[in-house]
Amino acid sequence: TMYEGDQEPGRYYVGIDVGTGSVRAALVDQTGILLAFAEQPIKMWEPQFNYHEQSSEDIWAACCVVTKNLRETCWDKAGHFFDLPDFLSWKATGVTARSLCSLVCKWTYSAKKGWDDSFWKMIGLEDIIADNYNKIGNVVMPPGTSLGSGLTPEAAKDLGLPAGIAVAASLIDAHAGGLGMIGADVKGHGLTCEGQPITSRLAVICGTSSCHMGISKDPVFVPGVWGPYFSAMVPGFWLNEGGQSVTGKLIDHMVQGHAAFAELQAKATARCQSIYAYLNSHLDLIKKAQPVGFLTVDLHVWPDFHGNRSPLADLTLKGMVTGLTLSQDLDDLAILYLATVQAIAFGTRFIMEAMKAAGHSLSTLFLCGGLSKNPLFVQMHADITGVPVVLSQEVESVLVGAAILGACASGDFTSVQEAMAKMSKVGKVVFPRHEDKRYYDKKYQVFLKLVEHQKEYSKIMSGE
Repeated sequence: TMYEGDQEPGRYYVGIDVGTGSVRAALVDQTGILLAFAEQPIKMWEPQFNYHEQSSEDIWAACCVVTKNLRETCWDKAGHFFDLPDFLSWKATGVTARSLCSLVCKWTYSAKKGWDDSFWKMIGLEDIIADNYNKIGNVVMPPGTSLGSGLTPEAAKDLGLPAGIAVAASLIDAHAGGLGMIGADVKGHGLTCEGQPITSRLAVICGTSSCHMGISKDPVFVPGVWGPYFSAMVPGFWLNEGGQSVTGKLIDHMVQGHAAFAELQAKATARCQSIYAYLNSHLDLIKKAQPVGFLTVDLHVWPDFHGNRSPLADLTLKGMVTGLTLSQDLDDLAILYLATVQAIAFGTRFIMEAMKAAGHSLSTLFLCGGLSKNPLFVQMHADITGVPVVLSQEVESVLVGAAILGACASGDFTSVQEAMAKMSKVGKVVFPRHEDKRYYDKKYQVFLKLVEHQKEYSKIMSGE
């Protein structure tokens, strides 16, 4: 009989299978569910050709090992549980200190109060509390803090660097991207955010999926948007993190699944262009006298093909396309691609409106990541959100953000903010076409209707 927390005692059974090469054991409950598994090899002797012998003592010893292993799991034996950034800094320095970013954003740690014993007890992991939370971290460092004595000799040899080089407490990748661009000096670009605090900027890290990182002086609670997390990205500021589950992946999915994709590939290859550069130029050809965005007047997309992360936080939502015809040519593919890009931009507007309604004041988008290389994606974000889009001088802002942490750890800058101001650079600014505002406002109304209707369909089908 085994007990789990305050639950009633349950009955469990051990099944042991002695095979030719190993002994296997499983812990099984009364419903036949296998709860734990262990395996131990057994020896075989061949005293002469085609004669095989095994030892009953060896088999019994293996039975004992697997039975004990069922009671001691890869849980009891674990010395530490790391998020990946903290694992890497531990490998580099031998220091088990955790980054405040990882613990606050992913591990329910409070920058003000530390760990909450009641949470771990509630979920049945009270053994985590032992030794002052030693297994998950009881020394917590702000990102950019120098760890230990820097690179260990072993890590230095592996990396081809001198031992003792400063290593910084880490950031999660999207947070590093935000850090790498949100503090850039925007003087001379005609942006309203030049005279505004850094809290007026929203960093969007857009690749396979997208993250929307906004900061505030005081905590802001936004329904459907993660946070607020204190000092999780920029020291001294609260972070809210919105997101879209699929963005670049959705564009690829829509384009590659179209009947005209093979033709697109062939034509793009012939011109030595990427398929998206080709599609952008093809849209310019077919738009005629109207702005390119107006080609989707009858075609609308709801982009949650992999559920909604923000601001609805509903993983059951599906993608929607309305306005399809029998056409399957390259024009049709290009317009579907455009409608998908617009839908992602409308998703950003949806997140921004939720953040503003909760108390954020946002006047400028800062974009980085693979999708920020696509001029159509950038222009649609400007036109649809109605705010300027700032592109970093370096597209790889995540790497710049990580380097900013290293610069702080080395002592070359006195603060993360100082390093951000010196190392983040504006590359290009894209302004919205305000003359197209009425069109996109109407498209946004349709966008919101799509999800409203989808929820109605679900209610009908579930019989509510």
